[in-house]
Amino acid sequence: MALHPIHAGLLALALATGTAEASDAPAAAASQAASQAASQAASEGAVQPYVIAQTHRMASKVMGETRVLNIMLPAGYDEEPGRRYPVIYLLDGGQHEDFTHMAGAVQYASFDWVQRLPPSILVGISNTDRKRDMTFKASPGFVWPKWMHAYTAAYKNAGGSETFMRHIEAEVQPFVEREFRTNGDRMLVGQSLAALLATEVLLKKPQLFNRYVIMSPSLWWDNESLLKGAAARVKQWPSTPRQVYLAVGHEGPEMERDTKALARIIQANKPSGTALKFEFLPDEDHGTILHPATLRAFQWMNPRPVQR
Repeated sequence: MALHPIHAGLLALALATGTAEASDAPAAAASQAASQAASQAASEGAVQPYVIAQTHRMASKVMGETRVLNIMLPAGYDEEPGRRYPVIYLLDGGQHEDFTHMAGAVQYASFDWVQRLPPSILVGISNTDRKRDMTFKASPGFVWPKWMHAYTAAYKNAGGSETFMRHIEAEVQPFVEREFRTNGDRMLVGQSLAALLATEVLLKKPQLFNRYVIMSPSLWWDNESLLKGAAARVKQWPSTPRQVYLAVGHEGPEMERDTKALARIIQANKPSGTALKFEFLPDEDHGTILHPATLRAFQWMNPRPVQR
C-alpha cells in the first residue's frame, strides 16, 4: 500500500518529547489514537504522555523541501463530529519556536469562563529558513539599519517570501481544509520578522485570511519599501469583512514609527468592510509583546458573548 504523502505524528509533552509516525490513517484521527494509547499506557502503569498537538510532515512541491505543521485541535473536536471550527495560522509555529506557549494562550482564551476566542484549530507553520521565507527580495539600494549591521550575514538567503506565500496558499491551507473540519474563518498571527511576512500577505494577498494579528513588524526591511506602496494596495482591497490588529511596544524609534505609519495608511485607505485596531503598548518590548498583544487582539476580535 502506498504511503499517504502527509506523515502524521504526535507532539507529546512528558518527561521527554517525541514524535510517533503514522501512515495511511486520516490526519483527523490522530488525536483519537493518541487518547487511546495514553489510556492504555496509564492502565499499564506506564508514564502517560501529555499530548497537546499533532505533527505533520509535508513534502512541499512549492518549497522543494519537507515542511512541518504542528496542529492543535480544540477540546471536544472528536466528540462533536458535525461541528466546524475557525483556524488560527501561527507563523514561527515550530515546537521550539512559538507553538507550544501560544497553544496555551489559545486554549486559555477559549475557556468558557474567559470567552476571548471561540474554540479554534491552531496551525503552527514551522520554519526551515526563517530569514529566507519571511523577507521579500531587497532592492539594490537597500541600506541596513545601523543596529542590524552585526546580523547581516544571517540574511544571506533572504528574499523568498513570494515562494513561501505560494506554499501557504497552494499547500498549507488546502491540506488543513481537507483534513480538518474548518468553517472558512482564517486568522494569521505573526510577530517581528513573521509580522513582516504577515503584513506582506495582508497587502498583496488579503483574501488568504480574514483576520490578521500583526505585532512589531520588521518594516525596516528594504528601506521600508513595503510601506511606500501600501496605500495603493489597501485601496484595492475587496470590501469583504476583515479585521486587522496592529501592535508595537517600546521597541525603538524605527519599529514604533513604522508600525504607527502602517496603521495610519490602513486607516486612511481601507474599504468599509475592514476593521482596524492599533495599540501602542509602552510597557512591552520586542521580547514580551507577543502574549499580551495576542490576547488583546483575541478580545477585540471576539466581543462577549463569544459564539461557541
